[in-house]
Amino acid sequence: MGGGTTDLNEDTAGVYLPLRNDDGIVNASDDSRLKQLGYKQELSRTLSLIANFSVTFSIVSVLTGLTTMYSSGLTYGGPVTMVYGWPVVGMLTLTVGVSMAEICSAYPTSGGLYFWSARLCGQDWGPLACWLTGWFNIVGQWAVTTSVDFSLAQLIQVIILLSTGGKNGGGYEASKYVVIAMHGGILLLHAALNSLPISLLSFFGQLAAAWNLVGVVVLTILIPLVATERASAKFVFTHFNTDNGDGINSKAYIFVLGLLMSQYTLTGYDASAHMTEETKNADKNGQKGIISAIGISVIFGWFYILGITFAVTNISYLLSEDNDAGGYAIAEIFYLAFKKRYGSGVGGIICLGVVAVAIFFCGMSSVTSNSRMAYAFSRDGAMPLSSLWHKVNKQEVPINAVWLSAVISFCMALTYLGSEVAFQAMVSIATIGLYIAYALPIFFRLTLARKSFIPGPFNLGRYGVLVGWIAVLWVATISILFSLPVTYPITNETLNYTPVAVGGLLILTISSWILSARHWFRGPVTNVEI
Repeated sequence: MGGGTTDLNEDTAGVYLPLRNDDGIVNASDDSRLKQLGYKQELSRTLSLIANFSVTFSIVSVLTGLTTMYSSGLTYGGPVTMVYGWPVVGMLTLTVGVSMAEICSAYPTSGGLYFWSARLCGQDWGPLACWLTGWFNIVGQWAVTTSVDFSLAQLIQVIILLSTGGKNGGGYEASKYVVIAMHGGILLLHAALNSLPISLLSFFGQLAAAWNLVGVVVLTILIPLVATERASAKFVFTHFNTDNGDGINSKAYIFVLGLLMSQYTLTGYDASAHMTEETKNADKNGQKGIISAIGISVIFGWFYILGITFAVTNISYLLSEDNDAGGYAIAEIFYLAFKKRYGSGVGGIICLGVVAVAIFFCGMSSVTSNSRMAYAFSRDGAMPLSSLWHKVNKQEVPINAVWLSAVISFCMALTYLGSEVAFQAMVSIATIGLYIAYALPIFFRLTLARKSFIPGPFNLGRYGVLVGWIAVLWVATISILFSLPVTYPITNETLNYTPVAVGGLLILTISSWILSARHWFRGPVTNVEI
């Protein structure tokens, strides 16, 4: 680390000095802005706007989120919740993303959210704000990786089940230990890929984005085209499913629960911020990556929902654990579409393979984002053994942070072996915990820094405050709604443990601050020559 580490100087870090470099060529401007923020350039700055967008878009991955959560959408409201809930959640998510993009443009560093909170809150409240935001962000990211790679392991298990005859044909059903082993193997591959130079990882990221876009288009057209029985437009646009088998009868309540499918999918777009120290023209391209990833995902995701839902004719059967896919709704839709038309479900299994590749890419990019966050957070001394996790190798890759992220994500998944309820509580942090981290710097920008915030090249002008408050209120709303019970009557097995998990994380973070961190943690520190 440079010439020692000290607290970041507010006089230089709080002033935005425009960087003019519109030709896409890396020059001293990006490095100069990073130095103004208190850091020297250690990572390889080779990512273009397309590459930055690709990493984020492949993490949001509508094929991943909508496929794995489609059963939830069918259960709680069905077509109406999915078709109308998706654009509503999409637009509100965009307010969060745009508000984040405005701050990202002013502070383009790998630390992202926690760095923003520290700068926006100043010297008095900055360290605490940084501590809270950083830990919610990084734990939320680890939970995302856990959830994504575990969903891939589950999908692979379903593909194997269908390939060996299906549940009703004596197909192989993997035990939870086999699923965990597959999860570990997937994480191992993702860590290995993330150990490669960023130029190669950039290629895989762009391939992932193209795969997601093409995959959505192909499946959206192919599945309803192949299906011999199709839903009517009236069913797709007006049918509201209240038969959830969970003792919930209120339509408003059911609709709200169904929104989790959309909100779970539209997350992870902070990746563009965490990649800014590797992105050319970071103060412009980082925010473009955030906004474009959300916007394009909302559009393509809506068409994917429509296409698949036109192939839905019997919701109760698709959700039944007695069908060939064991209750995995989209798998059963794909399988039946081809089986009824061609007498074989092989085509449907191949389509599931397309989704599996998209999920694999999603997990790979998620580890990329995790590792950059861990690298930055440890660079500022916030993590145990920080000096170990912010080291970079000869290829300028934070190699130790990569493997740390993979190991922690695997450890989080091990809770599944003890209790599926505990596992669901753990991964719930992937949505609520991460969104709390998104909202904190936006809230600070609206309150403590309302008059002092100096925007970068991208700013919302007079609309920034309005959009920001909508974003904060939306995060507060979903934090409450998604903590509500999803089954009645409430028992130890049916209780929604999301507030327990998120509350536990909050208690641990605050306790560690009071007992220890407040004595030594001062927020972001500089590693440039003083």
